[in-house]
Amino acid sequence: MLVSAKEMLQKAKAGHYAVGQFNINNLEWTKAILLTAEECKSPVILGVSEGAGKYMAGYKTVVGMVNGMLEELKITVPVALHLDHGSYEGCMKCIEAGFSSIMFDGSHFPIEENVAKTKELVAIVNEKGMSLEAEVGAIGGEEDGVVGKGECADPEECKRIADLGIDFLAAGIGNIHGKYPENWEGLSFETLDAIQKLTGDMPLVLHGGTGIPADMIKKAISLGVAKINVNTECQLSFAAATRKYVEEGKDLEGKGFDPRKLLKPGAEAIMATVKEKMELFGSVGKA
Repeated sequence: MLVSAKEMLQKAKAGHYAVGQFNINNLEWTKAILLTAEECKSPVILGVSEGAGKYMAGYKTVVGMVNGMLEELKITVPVALHLDHGSYEGCMKCIEAGFSSIMFDGSHFPIEENVAKTKELVAIVNEKGMSLEAEVGAIGGEEDGVVGKGECADPEECKRIADLGIDFLAAGIGNIHGKYPENWEGLSFETLDAIQKLTGDMPLVLHGGTGIPADMIKKAISLGVAKINVNTECQLSFAAATRKYVEEGKDLEGKGFDPRKLLKPGAEAIMATVKEKMELFGSVGKA
C-alpha cells in the first residue's frame, strides 16, 4: 500500500542518504520505476505533476494504476505517491483522490500568502495521515509551463514555513529544472547550510536533480538534503532508446509497431537511469 513520505525521509536524513523522487507519465514509466526500486530494495517517491495527472486521465486513474501495480508486482519497498509542484486546488484534488503525499508550491506567492495556504494544508494532511512538502524560493527552469530563474531562498522564510508543521521543505539554492546551462554557477551551499541550521531535523528537498555533478549531490546530502527529484534525465533516456528502436525499423515487417515492444527499450533505459541515481543517492538497501 502507499505510504506517507514522512518516515522514509526522516530516516534518510538521519542516515545521510537521499530518497529519489522519479516522476511518472504513463504505465511504462511507473512499472519501470517500481521494479527498479524493488530490485534495489530502495524506498521511492513517484512524482506526478499536474500536467502528467491530466495526461493520465486524472488523479484517481493514477492512484488506481499505482495501487494495482503495487499488488500485482508484489512491491514490498515503501512507495509514496506525491503531487509535484501542486497548486492549492491541485493539492485538494489529490487529497480526495488518494495520494499519500503532496507538494504545495507557494513559492511564487508573497510569503504571507504562502504561509497562510501552507498552514491550511498542514491541518488537512495531518488528519489524513499524508505528508506535505512546501517550497520557498522558486526553482529555476520550466515545470509544466511555470518558469523560474533559480533564485536562492531566504533562510528566515524557510524557517517560517518549516515551523508550520510541514514534513519536508524544498528551498531554492540556485537549482533549476531541465538541463543546466554551461554558465550555471552551481548550488549555493552557503544558503543550504544556513537553511539547515534554522530548520533543524527537517528533511530538505533538491529539485532539478538532472545534471548536478555527483560531488555536489553528495555535499547537498551531507547538508540535510533527503529527497532528490529526477525527471529530465528519465525523459532523455526514454526518448533516446525509443528513437533508436524506431530508427532501426523494427516494425514487424510492415505490420506496424507493437506498442509493447516499441516502449520496452525506453522503459529499460529508465530502469538503468533510476538504478544509477539510487546508487548515487545512497538509498540502495535502505527499504
